Amino acid sequence: MTTDTTEVDNVSAIHPLDPLSADEFTRVTEILAHDRGVGEGWRYASIMLIEPDKETLYAFGKHGEAPTRRVLATLLNTERNATYKAIVSLTAGRTESFDHVPGVQPNFMVDEWEECDALLRADPDVIAALARRGITDMDLVFMDTWTYGAAVMPPEYRDRRIGWSDTWVRSGPGMNPYAHQVSGFHCVVDLNTMEVLRIEDDGSNERPEVMGEYVPRHIPERLRAQSTRPPVKPLEIVQPEGPSFELDGNLLTWQNWSLRVGFNYRESMTLHEVSYDDNGTVRTIANRMSFAEMIVPYRDTTVDHYRRTAFDIGEWGLGFMTTSLELGCDCLGEIRYLDATLHNSKGEPYSIPNAICIHEEDDAIGWKHVDHDAGAEVRRSRRLVVSFHVTVANYEYITYWRFYQDGNIECEVRATGIMVTTPFAPGQQPPTGVLVDTQTYAPFHQHFLVARLDLDIDTTAGAPAGDDSATVAGHEQRSGNTVVMTESYAPPIGPDNPYGLSVVTRNEPLCTELRGTGDLDFHTQRTWKVVNPNVTTALGHHPAYKLVPGGAIPAMFDPAAPVLQRAGIIGHTVWVTANEPEERWPAGEFVNQSEFDTGITEWVKADRNIENTDVVMWYVFGIHHITRPEDWPVMPVDTVSFWLKPFGFFDRNPSLDVPASPPSHCHPGEH
Repeated sequence: MTTDTTEVDNVSAIHPLDPLSADEFTRVTEILAHDRGVGEGWRYASIMLIEPDKETLYAFGKHGEAPTRRVLATLLNTERNATYKAIVSLTAGRTESFDHVPGVQPNFMVDEWEECDALLRADPDVIAALARRGITDMDLVFMDTWTYGAAVMPPEYRDRRIGWSDTWVRSGPGMNPYAHQVSGFHCVVDLNTMEVLRIEDDGSNERPEVMGEYVPRHIPERLRAQSTRPPVKPLEIVQPEGPSFELDGNLLTWQNWSLRVGFNYRESMTLHEVSYDDNGTVRTIANRMSFAEMIVPYRDTTVDHYRRTAFDIGEWGLGFMTTSLELGCDCLGEIRYLDATLHNSKGEPYSIPNAICIHEEDDAIGWKHVDHDAGAEVRRSRRLVVSFHVTVANYEYITYWRFYQDGNIECEVRATGIMVTTPFAPGQQPPTGVLVDTQTYAPFHQHFLVARLDLDIDTTAGAPAGDDSATVAGHEQRSGNTVVMTESYAPPIGPDNPYGLSVVTRNEPLCTELRGTGDLDFHTQRTWKVVNPNVTTALGHHPAYKLVPGGAIPAMFDPAAPVLQRAGIIGHTVWVTANEPEERWPAGEFVNQSEFDTGITEWVKADRNIENTDVVMWYVFGIHHITRPEDWPVMPVDTVSFWLKPFGFFDRNPSLDVPASPPSHCHPGEH
């Protein structure tokens, strides 16, 4: 099938990194229906833009050479339980390839999850089994279907596409669906045939009285009456002249920063082409930054939790779980939003209004000094915040990427929502969780996030050799970066350190992938810098950005544990790999029902060169959630973050030129 001239022109008019539009999703399904007969009996697990490589993007930026607009569609033939990958050219209007991928399962789909809930609540055997436990109002029942890891799958169903369900019962209409688990009651479902394969019922029937409500109208009056909290006065954030940033399509500029905002089903928001205008010289910092995987293993081997290991990005997709920021007070101030467009399992597009929030925030003092003669000189810091929010069943994650006037970048993740809880028999104490309500405990678990950081420090990525425009300070720039591990240590007392005061640093360039794997070390304050060794600044430094780790947690798994076999990435804090476009997913492209890691642990076996070349740094951080009563019934945010800080990138404080706040904005104390 070919497109007419108008369609080709429309495709070529957009930026190559712009997310797919509703028309493009529809066009993909039309092309595959025409070329390959994709229709009844098929599901679209995902449709994703194939982003152009750096060379193509460079040619587009310099010469306006529009690349082919191409899409990767992952499909499931439900009748054959067969997975296919199709590459579709939107520019040419045809299918370029259509390949069966044996032995894998694509991601779960929202449609499947919803259909499972409806299926199970209408199944006569499920209804009868719950009735034996005294549960008869099926309108209050909620069936939450999870994915299976291959190591814990029932062997007789290994060749099927299956899920397992948790069962919950609300106390009443509109009340918390996650307050009352039906412990020991789980169903195994074939997602292709929508058939209940097995009902697992251990016969237990612990139903303690639990106060699991958080919506004010559902909280018992006796608890509301106990509150002594006074009301707060209004706090208004006003920008009468509008924000200081500019948004042109998906291109965002602010205070010397420039970046492009992307979006897809798997990673949700992505950030591209991040650069900083250093007194007229545009200097590159990052080609692409995103989250590539999120792994949440529950550290409890009881019947309710031993299967509970979520790969929220690979198995489900953060984009599919992104929620509209019009549904709550998520951002304050003068806000601009970006909508997102995704698709259901038929490939039909739908919109997520206000999926991405962009706003400015005051960040207290940026720098200050009080001099005896000159008085006080102070500058307030302001930051640009680009954020998105996802609802992953019972949990919520809010991600903020913050850009500062002094060249710093911060990534913060806040986890909130509702913990999974389980009732237990009187007189017992849960060894792998904490009591949070009457005969109810919340199991310990971990949240591992993997940031994929494709930094390009002072490079013109994709520029051909000899291109005079691809220079910074007279040095030709290609894709040459090196990651350097930096550690601090105190040398022993001796002639060079007579008072034992010295602290010095040791810098080790990481030359190959196997050496590029490392862990956080508190004793040496270990950090990692992405350095351009081809450029020397006026002060003699090689410009760099330093990873300032935060929230790094150990995996605490036996090497033979199935989780670690599936996701070796969580075994270390930092990995550095040669940049290969196909190497995007650190636990493998197809995580659902996986048994072994096909991602980063396999890639690094090649032990490729990572010195002065195009590299990717992977940072693993997260939350080691030792649950507590204060997290119930709704969890106050647990916050983790990391920073990317310029290190020898600038010759001095780049925020010296930030203007002082007008006197009218400063409020002297009252006497």
